Amino acid sequence: QEELRELHEEPPDPQAQQEIINSIEEVYFSNDSFDIVKYELERLPPVLSLQELEEYRDKLKQQQAAVSKKVADLILEKQPAYVEELERVTSLQSGLQLAAVICTNGRRHLNIAKEGFTQTSLGLLANQRKRQLLIGLLKSLRTIKTLQRTDVRLSEMLEEEDYPGAIQLCLECQKAASTFKHYSCISELNSKLQDTLEQIEEQLDVALSKICKNFDINHYTKVQQAYRLLGKTQTAMDQLHMHFTQAIHNTVFQVVLGYVELCAGNTDTKFQKLQYKDLCTHITSDSYIPCLADLCKALWEVMLSYYRTMQWHENHDQDEAAVVSAVSDGNNVVGTEENSFDRNYVKKKLEHGLSRIWQDVQLKVKTYLLGTDLSNFKYDDFIFVLDVISRLMQVGEEFCGSKSEVLQESIRKQSVNYFKTYHRTRLEELRMFLENETWELCPVKSSFSILQLHEFKFMEQSRSPSVSPSKQPASAASSTVTLFEQYCAGGNPFEIQADSKDDETEDVLASNGYESDEQEKSAYQEYDSDSDVPEELKRDYVDEQTGDAPIKSVSRETLRSRKRSDYNLNKVNAPILTNTTLNVIRLVGKYMQMMNILKPIAFDVIHFMSQLFDYYLYAVYTFFGRNDM
Repeated sequence: QEELRELHEEPPDPQAQQEIINSIEEVYFSNDSFDIVKYELERLPPVLSLQELEEYRDKLKQQQAAVSKKVADLILEKQPAYVEELERVTSLQSGLQLAAVICTNGRRHLNIAKEGFTQTSLGLLANQRKRQLLIGLLKSLRTIKTLQRTDVRLSEMLEEEDYPGAIQLCLECQKAASTFKHYSCISELNSKLQDTLEQIEEQLDVALSKICKNFDINHYTKVQQAYRLLGKTQTAMDQLHMHFTQAIHNTVFQVVLGYVELCAGNTDTKFQKLQYKDLCTHITSDSYIPCLADLCKALWEVMLSYYRTMQWHENHDQDEAAVVSAVSDGNNVVGTEENSFDRNYVKKKLEHGLSRIWQDVQLKVKTYLLGTDLSNFKYDDFIFVLDVISRLMQVGEEFCGSKSEVLQESIRKQSVNYFKTYHRTRLEELRMFLENETWELCPVKSSFSILQLHEFKFMEQSRSPSVSPSKQPASAASSTVTLFEQYCAGGNPFEIQADSKDDETEDVLASNGYESDEQEKSAYQEYDSDSDVPEELKRDYVDEQTGDAPIKSVSRETLRSRKRSDYNLNKVNAPILTNTTLNVIRLVGKYMQMMNILKPIAFDVIHFMSQLFDYYLYAVYTFFGRNDM
């Protein structure tokens, strides 16, 4: 108290106070655990001096008083801040107490809500969510089950030839499989569906190949719809042309092979290994014409299928264009342009394929024509061959506007070869006729005309020689109808070719130009007996086609016996004819018929015909015109 009093009594010197504080050793400010008493005791000297101790004690007291003074000054200085901070702490303490009360009340109310409402409601929501998940899972399982059974339905649809439905189902299954790909069982199913789709494409290609021989609108429509679903319309058209080319090759090979094996009379398979060109050389003369007819019929079916294919695309494009124009808007411009591009591609491909198909047909028929030597054929058989090829060239012109140069050249070669041999044989027969000719009159009708002869029938018909009068169109309007339009619904133009030969023969046999009527019987009463009528007048024509020696004229004795009735002939205005004259006229008719059919060699034919007439005229001159003294 005395020290404090002294301190209060003495005015403080701030500088002196600061010096005292600075004189305090640093160890006193080290940390709170510093033991001051122990430190001071250890500093005592070994020999204690009371006076020194008191001085040192007074020094410490001064230092303590200075520190206390400094602390008191700092407390007084910070007093307002302390009071303010103390008020804040008090206020914070009150706020925390209120918050604690609110939290306690909130927790109590939450416990009440949890027990009375939340647990029940959330339990219902959890069960509902679980139910929804299970329903989705059940739906997925049913879909997977349906996908697993899809292959059975796909097989049924392929058997029913429902290719669009099969592809649509397969694509939908693939889409569904991609949705459920997170299931392990779907990965195997996805690969299986891909294999099935490839199998459908293979069967679709086989179905497309069937179009080449027997076009069916419903079948082809299904095939095209299927390819459109696959997005392979252009690929389908490329495949179709390959199938048509293959169909032509297979068709002609099978037809010729069938006749070759039939004529061979055995089951030897060596012919199947031959090339088509070599196979054609094994065709016999007897089977040549039936095989040619069947060959043209088969090729007609292929070309008709191609024609109907083009018709289908034209009609389909028109219908599709009408639908697009009716519902066109600006939202589907890309799809419309793509469809238009596909249509243009198909149209150009089909138009280009016309000439290719016909070229293949020409080459196959040319190989068949040149595979056999026709020089020894009968005249009617050779004319029939020419008619068939003429009709085939007409088909080619209507098919693609081709002039059939390949067929014309091949038939020209065969015709020149045939006609040279035929002309040589006819000259030899004419020589035999002239050597045995008695130069007697043949009794014919007064109304006799060369047009009544079988060889000149073609001059009365303004039609192709291959069509018999019974097959003549009923009206002139029908002549403008093309063969494809005429036989599109059914039939075959080469079936008429096959029938026409018999029809012509029947017509000739039924209309003999030499049968006597009542008026002629009175004029030729001396010739009523069949034994007195020349054999040539009983028949349609002299049988020079067979290559055999012709039947000779009536014997000299029989003709001499008729001389007594020659005066009756003068009563009738009848042409002056002999057997040889009739024969020459018939030959001229045949040559003219060949000129009509074979215009490329018409000059050669008329040259040979002039040789024929010169030979006959020279013989007449030799017998009757020379003045041999």
